[in-house]
Amino acid sequence: MTLENKEIKSIAIIAHPNVDEAAGEAQKVAAYLEHHQVKSATGFLDDEGLRNRIKNNEFDLVITLGGDGTVLRAGHLCAPCNVPILAINHGRFGFLIEVPSNEWEPYLENLFSGNYWLEKRMMLQTKIVRNNKSIGEWEVLNEAVIGRGRSVRPVHLTTSLDGHPLTTYVTDALIVATPTGSTAYALAAGGPVLPPELRNILLIPVAPHLSMDRAIVLAEGSKVCIQHQTDHEAVLSVDGQEPMDLEDGDEVEVFASKHTLQFVRFQKAGYFYRNIISLMDQNPSAGVINK
Repeated sequence: MTLENKEIKSIAIIAHPNVDEAAGEAQKVAAYLEHHQVKSATGFLDDEGLRNRIKNNEFDLVITLGGDGTVLRAGHLCAPCNVPILAINHGRFGFLIEVPSNEWEPYLENLFSGNYWLEKRMMLQTKIVRNNKSIGEWEVLNEAVIGRGRSVRPVHLTTSLDGHPLTTYVTDALIVATPTGSTAYALAAGGPVLPPELRNILLIPVAPHLSMDRAIVLAEGSKVCIQHQTDHEAVLSVDGQEPMDLEDGDEVEVFASKHTLQFVRFQKAGYFYRNIISLMDQNPSAGVINK
C-alpha cells in the first residue's frame, strides 16, 4: 500500500532540537526535495506554526531526524490527521526507524518511485477517571505506565477487563503496552515481543510482590481498567512523558485508539524480526557489540 497512489507534493521535516547533526541533515533533505520540485518546511516539534500546518493536513508526509523519542512525539501529532512518517535515524537504537543517518538519498528515490509500503501501528487511548469524570486523555504509541513515583513502596492496582475483575497487582509499576511498545520498557521488564501488525494489548508487572508476575496478552478489542488503591504517591506516564499524579481511587482506562500511526517502509515483510535481532546483538545503548 502506498500513499493512496497520490503524488507527494509537500513534506514536513522535523529534526531533534538538541542534535546538531540532525538539524544540518534536515537542511540537506530540504535541498534534495527542492531539487525534485517537492515543497517542504523544516522545524522542531515545539514549532507551533509547523505543528498547526501538520494538523491542518498541509503535508503529505512527515520526515523525522532523531531517535525513537522523536518518532514517538511526532506520532502523537501525525496519527490523528493520518499523515505517515518516514524516520531517519539520528539516535541510538532506532527500533522504529529503518533509514540510517546520511544514507537517506536512495530511500527517497524509492519513495518517489513508489517502491515502498505503509505499515500501520496500533495506538492506545488512555484516560484518567476521577470521581466518574474524565480529567485527561492521551494517545499512546508505546505504553502507559502506572507506577509508584518517588515512593519506594509498591502500588496496589486493581484491574478489570471488559468490565469483569481480572486481578490485583502489588507492584512497582504496571506496563500497558502496544505491540510497538513490546520492544521498549515492556521488553526490559521481561515481556514478549509482539509483531507490530497485531492489535493486542500487553500487561506486564514490574517487580511484582506476591501477585501476578507474568505478562498477559489481551484479546484484540479489549478494554482494561486499572484502579489505584494506595495511600501514597502513584503516577501515570504515557510514552515516557512527564508523569501525572494519581489520587487514591483514580482509574486509568486503556483501550485501542481509533487512530493508527503509519510508517513508510522499504524492506520486505519480515524486516521487523531481522532488525530486532540485529539491534539486540549490537546492544548500542550499553556500548556493546556482540560478534
